[in-house]
Amino acid sequence: MTSIQQNEELKKRIWQIANDVRGTVDGWDFKQYVLGALFYRFISENFTRYIESGDASVNYARMRDDAITDYNKDDAIKTKGYFIYPSQLFQNVVAGAKDNESLNTDLKAIFTAIEGSALGYASEEDIKGLFHDFDTTSNRLGSTVKDKNARLCAVLKGVNDLDFGHFEDSEIDLFGDAYEFLIGNYAANAGKSGGEFFTPQHVSKLIAQLAIHGQQSINKVYDPATGSGSLLLQAKKHMADHLIEEGFFGQEINHTTYNLARMNMFLHNVNYDKFNIQLGNTLTDPRFRDEKPFDAIVSNPPYSVKWIGSDDPTLINDERFAPASVLAPKSKADFAFVLHALNYLSAKGRAALVCFPGIFYRGGAEQKIRQYLVDNNYVETVISLAPNLFYGTTIAVNILVLSKHKSDTHVQFIDASGEDFFKKVTNNNLMTDAHIAAIVQLFADKKDVAHVAKNVRMEAIAENGYNLSVSSYVEAKDTREVVDIKQLNRDIEATVSRIDALRKDINAIVAEIES
Repeated sequence: MTSIQQNEELKKRIWQIANDVRGTVDGWDFKQYVLGALFYRFISENFTRYIESGDASVNYARMRDDAITDYNKDDAIKTKGYFIYPSQLFQNVVAGAKDNESLNTDLKAIFTAIEGSALGYASEEDIKGLFHDFDTTSNRLGSTVKDKNARLCAVLKGVNDLDFGHFEDSEIDLFGDAYEFLIGNYAANAGKSGGEFFTPQHVSKLIAQLAIHGQQSINKVYDPATGSGSLLLQAKKHMADHLIEEGFFGQEINHTTYNLARMNMFLHNVNYDKFNIQLGNTLTDPRFRDEKPFDAIVSNPPYSVKWIGSDDPTLINDERFAPASVLAPKSKADFAFVLHALNYLSAKGRAALVCFPGIFYRGGAEQKIRQYLVDNNYVETVISLAPNLFYGTTIAVNILVLSKHKSDTHVQFIDASGEDFFKKVTNNNLMTDAHIAAIVQLFADKKDVAHVAKNVRMEAIAENGYNLSVSSYVEAKDTREVVDIKQLNRDIEATVSRIDALRKDINAIVAEIES
């Protein structure tokens, strides 16, 4: 079985588990249990591999808890960030799950113990609350303990039956891809709320490649609206680990999604000392001021979300917003995220941000912010993508690429919304690797291509009211049929002549019949 076939089979089986066990529980809520169990299995097996270190004579799962010394425990936590006793391992819990009448409370105690093992260590903040949404005592699982245990047992058994092979045989990425697939499918069934935290893998891939393009090494990667962490992980996939010197940073406002992002880091084998994802409102309570600047920033911030804006008079003096001399509208925080990213961007780096198209042509404060960005030569490229690429929305979004090291004073506009840049797949459109490569090549070449790409002088943009809409500069291809008017008139005349001749013949026949 090829890796692609194995990946598809794994996705199919995971989705079936989700359908089998969720019952009357809404899938958007129940995903927490499926994903939590996947994560629990992964860290159990990952930790076991670490303890055994390839020694066939060591079987950690069969060891007694009291055989573990404090020294062994301390060393493991410093390396892995957490500790799991043999009795707490996924495989041991699932083995006795069916007959365990206290399964739900036992699981709760285990998760509390795993998180608690990091207290006082450098990994404490990265581990704390990871299982918060895997609430084993919730009434969503059933009204009785028996019902709760039956559902939990079904989840654990379903995840246990998945054949991942050995994680050391490159199965970690496969596991992570399946994890993202599960999030994506639940997002697709959740309506618009799904798109708020999940960026489809193909879009993430394009954004990451744009942000890291041409950079031989990166100090660190940052996402101010982290979501599930897929954008950060795409940067990891497209640049060797040793070239990302200080790891991955992100901030997320939603607590559930914040936990998913941290889980996702572990699932992709990013150790706790290589990522720092924090919970909070990026616009009003920004983290990592001491960590900036960042060489690569990738983000898909929420579209036109409300924020406090001018109701907080101190924000106009914030170093992120003060240079533009105006705040983003209270009803549309899009440009607040843009200015935040720009402030955190290094002199050698790039930021690639998914943006709602309206911000590129509306007037008022948004126009003034565009003026600031253009006049200071921060806008490298604006890319218009095809519609219906995201879950829960058909909007044709744009990608804004910011840079502080441009070598010219032009802004590049790329229209990647045509059929050459996507294919139709079921209910959504999809960019293949070939489509992504074509867009990145256009971005890199900076050449004018009829009906696709155009480089425009800053002065021309200023004369056009600082409009940054792609359609204002890239002329759409006229796909209408070309009509030769002279030939059309000749054809009409010939047709009329034939009609006249037929009419005469008909009249003659009628006259003959009447006579």
